[in-house]
Amino acid sequence: MARNRKGRPVHGWVIVDKPARIGSTDVVNIVRRAFAAQKAGHAGTLDPAATGVLAVALGEATKTIPLIADAPKCYRFRVTFGASTSTDDAEGAVTATSAHRPTDAQVLAALPAFRGDILQVPPQVSAVRVDGERAYDLARDGVAMDLAARPLHVELLELTARPDADHADLEMVCGKGGYVRSIARDLGLTLGCLGHVAWLRREWSGPFHTRDAIALDSLRHRAEAGTLEEILQPLELALASLPQLQATPEGAIRLRNGNPGQVLGQLPQGEPAWAEYQGRAVAVGHYIGGQLVPNRVFNW
Repeated sequence: MARNRKGRPVHGWVIVDKPARIGSTDVVNIVRRAFAAQKAGHAGTLDPAATGVLAVALGEATKTIPLIADAPKCYRFRVTFGASTSTDDAEGAVTATSAHRPTDAQVLAALPAFRGDILQVPPQVSAVRVDGERAYDLARDGVAMDLAARPLHVELLELTARPDADHADLEMVCGKGGYVRSIARDLGLTLGCLGHVAWLRREWSGPFHTRDAIALDSLRHRAEAGTLEEILQPLELALASLPQLQATPEGAIRLRNGNPGQVLGQLPQGEPAWAEYQGRAVAVGHYIGGQLVPNRVFNW
């Protein structure tokens, strides 16, 4: 017998403007409880000290999380020059200092090396797994790790302001798996002055932007007023980067059962796409010979 989930069958996205000093999982739990939703998850962790867009998926929208996790993301952040820390941000203990401060011209000259396809070593305090354990757990136990460099595509990295000699403000657009703290650390090393992140804000993640995000206090007020449904974004928002196809009535039935189903329209063979029927997403998959071969099916 199938186990009944506790909560309501709520489906869609809630875009939260995460404040500092709270973890991403804590935000997900707050949203899930507010909606009394059966299931919830998020599309990309933000460090507790970071702020900005945290997209929370409810119900069937959790099946689209991998599509958003792979999407480009935009960050604004400030680098503090003159010190390295154990966490590569202001939360950690200072591990070394330098009296040197780079000029604006030196900062600008160093940035191109961090654009395009680069290799990046994650921070010691990060979520990467080492022999089955999270690096941040090992780091807090005092274990020093030799973490392997990982590929990262950086589409944009620009100097946006120089408040003073000790700080530089930057904007970065990158792909999946990027660590802003590593950029700050490595930029400081390249400039010979050391560096770490002073503050960090995610401006957008895939289709989700801070202009559409809600603060946690506003979320609580809406929960009390019974107006939460007004901020629930459609599941289909996460599918915007894929071609949309219309399923036939028979095709929709087959797709909902996890089988290839007939769709209207044509795409190149093997093209990723999603199918809708009567205004709702039915499945995500690949177009092959007039059918969508599903790899994710939505059970509304």
